[in-house]
Amino acid sequence: MSAVTNVARRRFVKSSAAAAGSLVIGFHVPAALKPAFAQANTTAAPVPPELNAWVVIQPDDRVIVRIARSEMGQGTLTGLAQMVCEELECDWSKVSTEYPTPGQQLARRRVWGSFGTGGSRGIRESQDYVRKGGAAARIVLLQAAADEWKVPVSECTVEKGVITHGPSKRRTTYGKVAAAAAKIPAPAGDTIKLKDPKDWKLIGKRIARLDTIEKTNGKQVYGMDLKLPNMLHAAVKACPVFGGKLKSYDEAEILKRPGVKKVIRIDDTAVAVVADTWWRAKTALDAMKIEWDEGPNAKASSEAFAKVLKAGLDATDVNVGNRVGDAPAAIASAARKIEAVYSYPHQNHACMETMNATVLWTPDKCEAWVPTQNGEAAHAALAEAAGLPPAKCEVYKLHLGGGFGRRGKTDYVTQATRIARQMPGVPVKMVWSREEDMAQGRFHPITACKLTAALDDKGEITGLHMRIAGQSILAGLAPQRMVNGADPVVFQGLNPSGPETPIGYTFPNLLIDHAMRNPHVPPGFWRGVNLNQNAIYLECFLDEVAHATKQDPLALRRKLMAKHPKHLAVLNAVAERVGYDKPAPAGVFRGLAQTAGFGAYVAACAEVSVSKDGVLKIHRIVAATDCGNAVNPQQIEAQVEGSFVYGLAAALYQECTVKDGRIEQTNFGDYPCLKMADMPKVETVILTSGGFWGGVGEPTIAVAAPAVLNAIFAATGKRIRDLPLKNHSLKA
Repeated sequence: MSAVTNVARRRFVKSSAAAAGSLVIGFHVPAALKPAFAQANTTAAPVPPELNAWVVIQPDDRVIVRIARSEMGQGTLTGLAQMVCEELECDWSKVSTEYPTPGQQLARRRVWGSFGTGGSRGIRESQDYVRKGGAAARIVLLQAAADEWKVPVSECTVEKGVITHGPSKRRTTYGKVAAAAAKIPAPAGDTIKLKDPKDWKLIGKRIARLDTIEKTNGKQVYGMDLKLPNMLHAAVKACPVFGGKLKSYDEAEILKRPGVKKVIRIDDTAVAVVADTWWRAKTALDAMKIEWDEGPNAKASSEAFAKVLKAGLDATDVNVGNRVGDAPAAIASAARKIEAVYSYPHQNHACMETMNATVLWTPDKCEAWVPTQNGEAAHAALAEAAGLPPAKCEVYKLHLGGGFGRRGKTDYVTQATRIARQMPGVPVKMVWSREEDMAQGRFHPITACKLTAALDDKGEITGLHMRIAGQSILAGLAPQRMVNGADPVVFQGLNPSGPETPIGYTFPNLLIDHAMRNPHVPPGFWRGVNLNQNAIYLECFLDEVAHATKQDPLALRRKLMAKHPKHLAVLNAVAERVGYDKPAPAGVFRGLAQTAGFGAYVAACAEVSVSKDGVLKIHRIVAATDCGNAVNPQQIEAQVEGSFVYGLAAALYQECTVKDGRIEQTNFGDYPCLKMADMPKVETVILTSGGFWGGVGEPTIAVAAPAVLNAIFAATGKRIRDLPLKNHSLKA
């Protein structure tokens, strides 16, 4: 396995710095930075006269596309390659990909743009410049062929990497002209005209993923698989109470155990055992006597959190996210009021691959092999923990065995680096046990929400107040992104306007506000983030209003969505596909939900049944998504299905509770994932209204729970207002 990884690194450097036989193309790079790739490996070949970012073309016509974003199963790697190659006009069967490194990104003044992969931004925020990278390559390749033939470039065309001169019918390939093309200055990005969508050949096509084969034949190296010569292994344990510290430990007997090399204190927060195998390190750590100073949070509990949130529902210290008219006045004068309180628990990301990183530290250089959602952030964390300048550090990014937002944090990189720093010259692979991964997560924020609707004498909504009480992610992770003390992320899916997270309904009077209440459990960006609970709160409450006023849930939504055509379009698409105008099969009941987030519009209809014994069966979910431009419909369908796996697991089973300051759940035995038998049939409707690039990986998660909850009410008459469902009986 180590050979595979090392070859990948060498291939990147050599392909980047290959002499006359290959082309590296993208956008102009200042001459002073052009030796950057050579710095990554002192054995690299001489750097060619010009280096650019996105495409490498070898003499045999093989095309290597550089992908700056992280691949964690969502398909971004293939989607971005499709976009580059759409403009490049190469032979897709000869395409492969590789990651540039953060060190090279730093040396080249961030020529690749963002390395961050989260918020379903991988494609939508880089689509323009990656397509221009492919187009720039095509332009100079055609120019090189035209120069060789001494003909106008306008007489040359290309298809699948074969360039043809129209009048003379002469032909050549990209590989044959790559050396000459490398000497031609790349066009400026603002002069490049991209294809009209009607002319796309790869974008919009159901193309098989580029990483499937290596994932199925065992060649794909994840962080857990990595092997390096003389590598040691580290298991680590931090204080189980957030805010606590390491007090003492007894290493005397542990150091006598077979294979154990060293016991390492990591600042005042954790202790690690380094051994020749991870199992020896882990079992030694488990056997070691450790004392913790649990600090001020040692008695914290979920019950105490719930009381704080309940008080927040009626507090006056709030931040307003959306206001139209005067909702309190409308409610005060209403002919009728409907009120409900919902809540949402802490949840762990529970990636199948636990947090890990491999680090090799010397006084002069530090290298790390990391599954990370943000290579640049991992690089910065590595340099800081290594005590070295960033230019002397490098991160080699690996595919992720799940990310979901958790691997956007770099705490595990810092921890691994601090361990390796005490083992100089030896690569150390640190792997968290599942129990440590559960205990040291960065959790989905806990919130509660009180909704109050004002109705007139005809049952029409005249005002709505949503009060959210609970945790702020930004206050804990990125306080610099707070706006006047408020966390804008709290209001995902409820904002007044904008493509990111707009509310899909119009109310004559509306007030949505937030009473910030932050427990000691650290929050994180959990896939779908606040859109998840906000969709539950609003969509289930509207269902309550519909039933209380004897309106059909679809008809009520349509009435409120008249000024929101994209929201309405996905809802209508779901209704049409599920056959909403016809009765469901006997014993089957339906529930609807819709929302918008991460630049896309989504809706779902769930069909469920509940037996007399209270056994829930989710038969089918029809989901519609409008992400503007659909890069790869096959991947979108897979992402929608995966969204329901993740969203339904959270709705049915997953809850992290706190007792004595620590997370009670320790493994999949008490924090289960969705099983095959639980998975419903999923039908995906893809709308491509065009004109924008929306996200895919996260939006659909948000409609999973509310669609099912609304269907459960239709089946049983029971309204579930707090999750997970395992805490409730559906028995008649």
